[in-house]
Amino acid sequence: MRKILPVIAILVFVGIIAVSWYVKGYNKVVKLNENVKNSWSQVDTQLKRRYDLIPNLVETVKGYASHEREVFEKLAEARKGYFSAGTIADKAKAATQIESFLSRLLAFREAYPDLKANESFLKLQDTLEGSENRISVERKRYNDSVKELNTYIKSFFGRFFAARVGVTEASYFEVSEAEKEVPKVKF
Repeated sequence: MRKILPVIAILVFVGIIAVSWYVKGYNKVVKLNENVKNSWSQVDTQLKRRYDLIPNLVETVKGYASHEREVFEKLAEARKGYFSAGTIADKAKAATQIESFLSRLLAFREAYPDLKANESFLKLQDTLEGSENRISVERKRYNDSVKELNTYIKSFFGRFFAARVGVTEASYFEVSEAEKEVPKVKF
């Protein structure tokens, strides 16, 4: 009995360490996955803010540049595409399309001197630029969260825990090559 008691104590101790390690690894995957979801939620919130501002900006510019209807229509279509997107990847794609159209829209101010001086336009432009900065910050945070989760999932034990939780790699918020081109505004 004296020989069995230390063996049982060692087995209990090893069991406690193993359970603690398992719980810690499991919880880490859950935490990382929730961080990714939260980060995307912040991006989504800022994108929604941007898209709520777009109709006001468009209406202000329309008064000065009514013949540029094509840009307004494409911007409205892209905005609808964002809200109808079902996945993060689809929303990210729609967001990059909208950025291209917004760049063209904001470039109108160079061709319309009255628009440059319009107080409503300037306020909307400042608000939209502030939104763009917020979106940029939130995208970076989202991509940082994705990197942390994906790095852990690719590690030896991380893969084990991710499989137990059912978590897979997350997608980065990336801008397509076509969207990286500087928009061309023609009058």
